[in-house]
Amino acid sequence: MSPLIFPFLLALSCGSITTPEGGFKHLTLPYATDALEPYISRETVEYHHGKHLLTYVNNLNKAIVGTPHAHQHLTQIVAEAEGALFNNAGQVLNHNLYFLQFSPNGGGRPKGALGMAIQKEWGSFEAFQKAFETQGLALFGSGWVWLAQDEEGALHILQEPNGSNPVKHGMVPLLGFDVWEHAYYLDYANRRADHLTSLWNVVDWNVVGARFHQ
Repeated sequence: MSPLIFPFLLALSCGSITTPEGGFKHLTLPYATDALEPYISRETVEYHHGKHLLTYVNNLNKAIVGTPHAHQHLTQIVAEAEGALFNNAGQVLNHNLYFLQFSPNGGGRPKGALGMAIQKEWGSFEAFQKAFETQGLALFGSGWVWLAQDEEGALHILQEPNGSNPVKHGMVPLLGFDVWEHAYYLDYANRRADHLTSLWNVVDWNVVGARFHQ
């Protein structure tokens, strides 16, 4: 596992660390299920978080029993596991990061070190947004689009199919937009582009910026 992952692993606080006494826990949202409206509806949050994420957590806890990964941190499992265990662990990590990066008081643009790094890499925040949305739209089928940081500190936009995550490549996931249909179909039907554009209104850049390491 990349050394860059360790400070991220320690800083990640999302109810996701296994202990010998129990399995992974279903993330408790830090906001009400209707708090992200009109950009993400209460119905979508209750369906996406309350059913889909819970299913991934339950499947992960079943799949991990008796494996060498039984007492590993979630991030380490995603980095090392394969098959069904990887897919479910990846989706738990992905969704925990996803729901925690939003706030009813979100929006705007990143400041500080992350804002400067985005400016350096893409020339402007608007150019980054366009590139990020383009990658999200271009991803065939189900998956995620991520802003990630590599071992040298550089930023990248990654397309990750299905339940994959940048930690699989030794990178730190900073910001992820879910492009599985279950993330947006109730609110936007098949309009993935509208879904992607709307999410900027609820991104909590303080949370995302705290995942960035200088």
